[in-house]
Amino acid sequence: MWPESSESPQPLRSGLTTGACATACCVAAAQALLASRQPSSVEVALPTKKDGGRVVEMVIERYQALENGVRTETVKDAGDDPDVTHGATVFVELRLTETPGILFKAAAGVGTVTREGLMLDVGEPAINPMPRKMMSEHLTNAAYTYQYTGGFEVSVGVEKGDQIALKTMNPRLGIIGGLSILGTTGIVRPYSCAAYIASIHQGIDVARSNGIHHIAATTGSTSEAAIKTEYDLPEMALIEMGDFVGAVLKHLKKSPVHKLSICGGFGKLTKLANGHLDLNSRASSIDLEHLAGLAKQAGADQGLQDEIIHANTSVQALKRCQADGVDLAAEVCRAAWQKARAVMPASVALEIWAVDRQGNFVGCYGVDRP
Repeated sequence: MWPESSESPQPLRSGLTTGACATACCVAAAQALLASRQPSSVEVALPTKKDGGRVVEMVIERYQALENGVRTETVKDAGDDPDVTHGATVFVELRLTETPGILFKAAAGVGTVTREGLMLDVGEPAINPMPRKMMSEHLTNAAYTYQYTGGFEVSVGVEKGDQIALKTMNPRLGIIGGLSILGTTGIVRPYSCAAYIASIHQGIDVARSNGIHHIAATTGSTSEAAIKTEYDLPEMALIEMGDFVGAVLKHLKKSPVHKLSICGGFGKLTKLANGHLDLNSRASSIDLEHLAGLAKQAGADQGLQDEIIHANTSVQALKRCQADGVDLAAEVCRAAWQKARAVMPASVALEIWAVDRQGNFVGCYGVDRP
């Protein structure tokens, strides 16, 4: 169980990526094999300039002897970031090889790449480039320190990673059998949701690499089901952006498609219409006064505008407008389209769809219907 949280405000804790965890396991395993040492903690140098060459100390939970190798384990601490791998056991099975060099393999709980469009080739273990670089550099340093001239076989795994991966976008991305070993800085920033955003980027890249030119970015399962049915889109074309609409729009500058359909709950889209690119409640809130202004543009009289300002929810405001024949949802979609259009490439066609909580379309803009 989680401990009781403090009633007074506390600074948010940063955490460490799965890549940093795997690197710590490599450092410990190398010391066990090359120096007959089993330290209870090891130091890992982070790769980012932002952290100024920062070195972090990480606890090693367990050592287990293998044939011509050793298995080491650590538990991932994601700090205060809502990361699905928080508390997971990351392990490395390190073996010595006669041939110099470093070979990476996927152990239990780490997936394998099966589709084009990711940073790794098809058939490769889902261990991203920066974690590979971190592990390689630390193992190379260990080999130099202990005058070892052979190579290493590095098998990275996560206990129950195949089950945890079902909570991620890995299956849709074509990463089969487990999790990805991620991280570009070694640090998990609180509430950055960096892994989720990376999955959004990967989803767009995979779709493009597989010849899909119309993608749909959705805020949840209800909106996803609605837009999938509307266009009969394949799974690969569906991008679960959640609250991170900005991650979609900005990545399209690097990886453009022909057409983007944004489909979301009405309340979420009111935030985009107000200029917010992070739709989570911690980052943005529904502005009923702004919503009243949009209703005015759609034809609402002063009385209805006042009702909207004092409404309990955006849904209540929408229903009142519907009752008076004021198309608030269409106006919200139009405003959201304008905000998104300003961020993304002009070459990408854009449309906005709003759904209610039952998954029914209540408004749209930019849609070229026959």
